[in-house]
Amino acid sequence: MWWFFRIISSFVFLLTVILSIPISFDVGGRDSGLAYSLSLFCFYFLYSAAKLATPENSRIRWTLTKLLQSFQWVLIPGLLIWSLHNFAVDANSTDWVSRTIGGLGSHKHTTWSDWFFGNGGLVESVTLGGWDKTLRYSSPVFQLAEGFCTLLVIQAAGQISRWLVNRGRSDTWVLILLILSASIIASAVYFLWRVALFPSINNVDATLIGVTVTSAVFLCAIGIGSGRGNPVESSLLFAYVVLCVYQIFTDYVQSPEAQAAAAEQAASQPEFPPLPPIIMASYSTFLHLFSLLPSAVYSSLSFLYAAFQTIAPSVMISLVYRLIVFYCATRIIPAIRESGARALMQEPSLDDSDEANRLLGFLSWFSPSILIAVYTSLLLQHFSTSNNEEGWTLRHGDAGGNVWRWINVAATMSLYAIELYLGNDDTDGGLVTHWKTD
Repeated sequence: MWWFFRIISSFVFLLTVILSIPISFDVGGRDSGLAYSLSLFCFYFLYSAAKLATPENSRIRWTLTKLLQSFQWVLIPGLLIWSLHNFAVDANSTDWVSRTIGGLGSHKHTTWSDWFFGNGGLVESVTLGGWDKTLRYSSPVFQLAEGFCTLLVIQAAGQISRWLVNRGRSDTWVLILLILSASIIASAVYFLWRVALFPSINNVDATLIGVTVTSAVFLCAIGIGSGRGNPVESSLLFAYVVLCVYQIFTDYVQSPEAQAAAAEQAASQPEFPPLPPIIMASYSTFLHLFSLLPSAVYSSLSFLYAAFQTIAPSVMISLVYRLIVFYCATRIIPAIRESGARALMQEPSLDDSDEANRLLGFLSWFSPSILIAVYTSLLLQHFSTSNNEEGWTLRHGDAGGNVWRWINVAATMSLYAIELYLGNDDTDGGLVTHWKTD
């Protein structure tokens, strides 16, 4: 029963982090968001370090972890209020530009203590500036780590598919896996066709896309033909390459030209209901019931909707994808390699004999801090200032990093090519040696 409460607690923590960090950026500005994310990062880093430093079955560890777990629900809103109170900037004032560019020279301090510890002082500028630079320089690391974890997931999926085929009823599993692989490839080809229609692609981009897709198809064919890969691995690798290409050339939002064309097409169509009448009637009934909810519930749902509206779609998609591959790399893959699905509910251990599992276990201990750093880095890529009434926004701005995205694609395919070259044709080895396939 405790596992259910752990899942609920993890979900609430994830939702709190996803909503509170962009709110601090959107309401208070860049310094407020950086201060809030840094304080959260430090708290969960110390929390993970305290758990790691104390013995597993000691009373000190149990008391400390339960105390900090209970205290975090008060600390998170408290840190948000603190950052908005001390670091927020009025969006309608011109002080935002001077605060961002002027640094220490934009503040007049009367004492050395105020100059060192005060608002806009040396400690604040160095701390927030260092955190900002760390996140910006860490973006390529997060991008390359995403590709590496994706490759681990692809290899694990390939080994699991081999085990399913070899354990019996092979014809049924072969058909199911072939249909699944074909569906993945068809979906990837559709999005690749969407990329080809983007108006922003020039000759250099088209050449890079052609070389990348051709290399991916070549690798997939070699893997299947040599027997060192399989259709599941090949389809997932091809889909990831297309995903990276799609993220390079789009922000998951319509261009102004596409929005104007969609509005013109909608205006020229007759007024017909978009769905059958029975569905529209149910939808109207649902809206009526929704309007009868208490005002507190309605306000809470409106707040959640407004909070999610501050986040760019590409940030949410990238975050969700990185969370999935990171979780698979740190929990699912070691569980498969060691003791099967029973290890999923166990905490990662640093006493593992496998160096790779030990590294993944170490990273999983500090996963809350890594989540905060990755999420803040994604948000900073879309943070932009303007001279209008908003002052700044999290839904625009140049995400940048396209060079590192191309490097990530090349590195992922290179690692997969090395795995194919160094691999063997033994379909019973690898990640699933503990499963019997008699």
